[in-house]
Amino acid sequence: MQFKPMRREDSRFDLTPLVDVVFLLLIFFMLSTTFIVAPGIKVKLPKSSSTEISREKKEVRVVITKDEKIFVEQKLVSIEELGKYLKKAARESREGMVIIQADEMVPHGKVVGVMDVAKTSGFNKLAIATRPKERKK
Repeated sequence: MQFKPMRREDSRFDLTPLVDVVFLLLIFFMLSTTFIVAPGIKVKLPKSSSTEISREKKEVRVVITKDEKIFVEQKLVSIEELGKYLKKAARESREGMVIIQADEMVPHGKVVGVMDVAKTSGFNKLAIATRPKERKK
């Protein structure tokens, strides 16, 4: 009895679907990490020609919008709530810094009020965020 020779099947895996999935995951993570950096509160900072300040390990960002609303950690707060939050943050880190991001249309008195609350809460370092001036050519 004579047997027919068996054909040998190719046993390679197709890697195309795996590469597609990995590529899609890579794109997903790249896009999702770029959206984390952008703050949600729109503020038009005043212009300044001064140099950049040194960053601290623990910094608290206080944002004052054009309509004089105060935000800390992306949360709307009153001036009293701001004081409580800053006192708690000052107890955790005495070397911290308060960075005030105030819209250029906010009255000076409102910014000074926030600075006063930060100072009485225990922070010794204050900074006002600005954007660089355009250089004339």
